[in-house]
Amino acid sequence: MNKRTPHKRYVITGVGLTAPGGANDLPEFRRRLLAGVSGISLIDLRYMGPAPAGICTFPETKYRKKKENKRGTRAGCIGVYCAGEALADASIDFSEYDRRRTGVYVGLTEHGTVETENEVYNISRFDYNVDYWTHHHNPRTVLNNPAGEITMNQGITGPHYSIGAACAAGNAALIQGVQMLQLDEVDLALCGGISESVGSFGIFASFKAQGALAEHADPIKASRPLDRDRNGIVISEGGCVFTLERLDRALERGAKIYGEIAGYAMNSDARDFVLPYGPQQSRCMRAALARAGMQPNDITIINTHATGTRQGDVEECRAVNEVFMNCEDTYSNNTKSLIGHAMGAAGVLELAGNLPSFTDNMVHPTINLDNLDPECKLPGLVSGTARKLKGVDALLNNSFGMVGINSVVIVKRFVAE
Repeated sequence: MNKRTPHKRYVITGVGLTAPGGANDLPEFRRRLLAGVSGISLIDLRYMGPAPAGICTFPETKYRKKKENKRGTRAGCIGVYCAGEALADASIDFSEYDRRRTGVYVGLTEHGTVETENEVYNISRFDYNVDYWTHHHNPRTVLNNPAGEITMNQGITGPHYSIGAACAAGNAALIQGVQMLQLDEVDLALCGGISESVGSFGIFASFKAQGALAEHADPIKASRPLDRDRNGIVISEGGCVFTLERLDRALERGAKIYGEIAGYAMNSDARDFVLPYGPQQSRCMRAALARAGMQPNDITIINTHATGTRQGDVEECRAVNEVFMNCEDTYSNNTKSLIGHAMGAAGVLELAGNLPSFTDNMVHPTINLDNLDPECKLPGLVSGTARKLKGVDALLNNSFGMVGINSVVIVKRFVAE
């Protein structure tokens, strides 16, 4: 493994999240994952009717007033809550960090569709008279909105922006935070991902038109990646924000350390708008391993991206098996089977759910895997019930997205050197 000085090592010291099913902190989220409790329920979609989805319920006025939430967006509301929780979890009150040297980087799959759909629906009730179109629309729909809402709430005057990277956006924002620390642009990074996608009927309608929207009589069983009978994606909202610090600063202030960023990589398929491509995914995993100075058998847990689509799951499984084919002590799981696909939040929310494995040595299960697809066999796939290991040294987190974007992040158990 690569040796780095404490100033050039980067650690996660705070986690703030809201996940489908009512998990609003990491301990509760972890409890639900280990117990195999689904966060999926039925919602009633405009124009479409009932559909399985992942809905978050969290104390929306914990960090700002109801009036401020109405002025902002659902994504901003989620972001403000998650950022506030991350800072509180990390015991950061800006007495030891300068708000001018703090960056906010938020991954999004899309932004603005919820607001636009709602406004079009609103004026439809007034014969499409645009006099009823809200003057708040523009600041609500600019891409930097959720990150900007966090800075306004926390008084942060350092850089903020959103990372548009489809469903790889959460990982991409975490990578951006690392890189900004490496470049000495900031001393503290708030980075993560947000999804407000359940508010957009268009996203559901588009996946349905593609034949990729999950359906099941029981919503809890709708999200079934890797299963032979899977039939598509369960769309979820959610959010997760990490506080990311240089190791030396974290040690100086006695911070709790969840894990250390060991490696990362991103690349492109350059082939298709929607269909994934396993060979580029395997190259991305190998590039992340190379950056970390690791071999495949150094990875203890692989959190798969698999979303429940027919080709997507197979492509990723082929890629994982190509890289990890001889790794007897590597295990894999799938978090989307429990919470659905949280789009821009997926990568970081799933990573957060697996971080406690460094202390509890558990691999949370993949649920709804009643009939494993023979093409989706994976190294040490944990299904049904959680598995206890002797130890967990490193996590590899896959996140891939439309228009051929791939991301991989590797986090290792923190060991003082």
